[in-house]
Amino acid sequence: MARTPSNMLPLGTDLPQVKLPDGAGDIYNIRDNLKDNGLLVMFICNHCPFVLHIADFLSPMARELSKLGIGSVAISSNDAAQYPDDAPDKMVAFAAQHDFPFPYLYDESQDVARAFDAACTPDFYLFDGTGKLVYRGQMDGARPGNDEPVDGADLIAAAKALAEGGEVSPAQRPSLGCNIKWKG
Repeated sequence: MARTPSNMLPLGTDLPQVKLPDGAGDIYNIRDNLKDNGLLVMFICNHCPFVLHIADFLSPMARELSKLGIGSVAISSNDAAQYPDDAPDKMVAFAAQHDFPFPYLYDESQDVARAFDAACTPDFYLFDGTGKLVYRGQMDGARPGNDEPVDGADLIAAAKALAEGGEVSPAQRPSLGCNIKWKG
């Protein structure tokens, strides 16, 4: 299992304009999920052990963020031709299995992953209500094989600070996961 860290997009970066289909082919503008206090954009996939380790926590976390006025969306940018477990039809089943209350979108061209400078799954980006990046990096310290709790501590602390009008700490740790499966 590859261990690839986040690239850590510069804080203050604008939320890219993105329209993508979900696994069923319905098109979403991710800005439609931007709530008053912000938007969490997650790069995930169906097969990565790092994502599977936290997958059951993504729904409760998104529901907690929603109560804070922060929307959520997930994106898979993996090459589904080379990694068929990440194909759009399997994304639909994965989202249902984990009860995702947010759109799970497919970036077939991989242009969106490039726009975010995404490097791994999972990779997390938290934008404020104006679409400025305030947090990027790990959800928490949990990884397959370690004893750290899957609790979203880092990300939820940033979201609470954002929702309460406080400053999000600039001391942020990269996420760690499998590399995005780039095409050819």
